Amino acid sequence: MKIPLSYYLNPDIAFLAKDLLGKILFTRTDNGITAGIIVETEAYFGTDDKASHAYGGRRTARTETMYSEGGVAYVYLCYGIHYLFNVVTSLKDDPKCVLIRSVEPFEGLDIMEMRRKMPANHQAISSGPGSVAKSLGIDSSFNKSILTGDRIWIEDHDISYSPSQISIASRIGIAYAQEHAGLPLRFFVNDSKYVKIK
Repeated sequence: MKIPLSYYLNPDIAFLAKDLLGKILFTRTDNGITAGIIVETEAYFGTDDKASHAYGGRRTARTETMYSEGGVAYVYLCYGIHYLFNVVTSLKDDPKCVLIRSVEPFEGLDIMEMRRKMPANHQAISSGPGSVAKSLGIDSSFNKSILTGDRIWIEDHDISYSPSQISIASRIGIAYAQEHAGLPLRFFVNDSKYVKIK
């Protein structure tokens, strides 16, 4: 069952980043449907977050998607190389989002293998946010897509983890965020081999 848009309106970004673990991210492209179980996320809490693209209320052509009402995809190009997929959350003009860092292949494994040129049981196929986008065929054309549509959506298959199965750590690659760099806003499933940095 697709998660309804109302789910994404929750302003508690840390709760959503943790709650999305075990949910399944689906994409549909010309190649077919692919999906992965979300096993690693990072929360970005908006205009007060020095690691966020929206820090200080910054609004540009790129960041404008973040200011949408929750339930849309924010996809951007990182270092001119990797597309990264984020779930926009909270209310309109409150630019919070969850970065999907790693997924466990779930459906369309043959398509994922073709895109990544490696077997689906290889850790690197969908470990790290750039690999998530590559394996699921996500590019800039997915930016602003509604997450209950036919191109990209998230389903709840009642996969849940106990508190002992989930770790909370600081976000990765954001040393520039000063005191916000060490905030405990990364969430991951302990025993998933698709979580590369633990």
